[in-house]
Amino acid sequence: QVQVAESGGAAVQPGGSLRLTCAGSGFSVSDEIMTWHRQTAGKAREWIATLAPGGATFYADSVKGRFTASRDDTKNTLYLQMNSLKPEDTAVYYCQQFGTTTWGQGTQVTVAS
Repeated sequence: QVQVAESGGAAVQPGGSLRLTCAGSGFSVSDEIMTWHRQTAGKAREWIATLAPGGATFYADSVKGRFTASRDDTKNTLYLQMNSLKPEDTAVYYCQQFGTTTWGQGTQVTVAS
């Protein structure tokens, strides 16, 4: 059974950094296209990053140059390093194995002074 579990969210000040973690189970993150998304209240979930099995990464314009997706195959874990955080980055962040409908519980990131 495919499952993902996000963690690492916190409250930070603008300009700060966080690293989110997505632990996969029931599959190998190294073999799959993995995606990061975020959602704010009242808005649709937004795609922000993709990490392909070969290591290629793709980012939404809103996070390009500030966020970096990576993975640790030995831990079957995906990461999202977020730098230069802005108040508009405040959201619940989710990871997903591309092509599935499985979502984790998400992790809350709040960027505020």
